[in-house]
Amino acid sequence: MARLASPRAKVRPRLEIIPFIDVMFFLLATFMMVSLSMIHNAGIDVNLPKMGTAKNMDKQPDELTISINQKGEIFEGRNTVTLEQLKSRLAGWKQAAPEGRIILQGDYGCDFGKVVEVMDAARALGLEKLVIRTDKPESRQP
Repeated sequence: MARLASPRAKVRPRLEIIPFIDVMFFLLATFMMVSLSMIHNAGIDVNLPKMGTAKNMDKQPDELTISINQKGEIFEGRNTVTLEQLKSRLAGWKQAAPEGRIILQGDYGCDFGKVVEVMDAARALGLEKLVIRTDKPESRQP
């Protein structure tokens, strides 16, 4: 009995590289967009004071950013609050995250009394982990 040759035997498998490159570019763009959306900027933009000994701190899951702008307005995250509202929100936040850290960022030209009032409100509730955000001199943009 004679064997018939298969027409497929002569066709060698080929790896098409163009679709592979398309998929890789798509994945790269997707990961870049996702990583950009993961950057967490909780507070408002303020002109932070410069500090030569400022240290970079790792982001923690239980952080609350409180900002004070140049006009003396207090912000919890990006929301304007009064000092009394802030006190009640801090009390609720303490129950949800008892080991949480407060990031306090005040504008360079803000009233120092407002900063002390916010610090006092946090301390009165027993919140001891308080960090004051500053800029390094070389990281400042003109």
